[in-house]
Amino acid sequence: MAAEKIRRVKDLDTLKALGHPLRMKLYRALYLAGTATASHLAEQVDEAVSLVSYHLRKLAAHGLIEEAPGSGGDARERWWRPVADSISTRDEDFRDSPEAVAAHTALSRAHARQQHDLYEGYLDAQMAWDHVWRDAAFSSEYLMWLTPDELGRLAEELREVASRWRAHGKAAQAAGETEGRESVAVHMYGFPFRS
Repeated sequence: MAAEKIRRVKDLDTLKALGHPLRMKLYRALYLAGTATASHLAEQVDEAVSLVSYHLRKLAAHGLIEEAPGSGGDARERWWRPVADSISTRDEDFRDSPEAVAAHTALSRAHARQQHDLYEGYLDAQMAWDHVWRDAAFSSEYLMWLTPDELGRLAEELREVASRWRAHGKAAQAAGETEGRESVAVHMYGFPFRS
């Protein structure tokens, strides 16, 4: 299995570019599609093609997506793809100024809202899913008593498990094994709190 390619965002300009709500939607839609044109993505996010093209170029200018050569028969359309399997931002990279802290916090909040909305969408539509999907779906909370080092090790173990399953799904998709498969979101958080 090839190692997962992670694009770690460390600069404020890229962080701000990624934090735009439409760009977040576009990145997620592009990631799920693998490759797509602005026209394809505009349909998914219900926006004008010209607006989508503009935001795709902004994502590309910051090294988050790139052109995908040879993806279509129409040379007039640009095909895009994500540059990595995952995008990562870390608090430690944005501690140098109040502006950087605020931008990282805003991106993290927007990302959490997007995840929350996705899960609520599932809850609203869950009865439309076959019972095998409803039985397999899960939502769990584990309250623990850990040190910062232990929390970091737990996070790494969970990332490894998720990466292995993501690689498995991508390999099946590449092999044309699409029967019974759907896009699946797994959200994991780990953070300290005081009660």
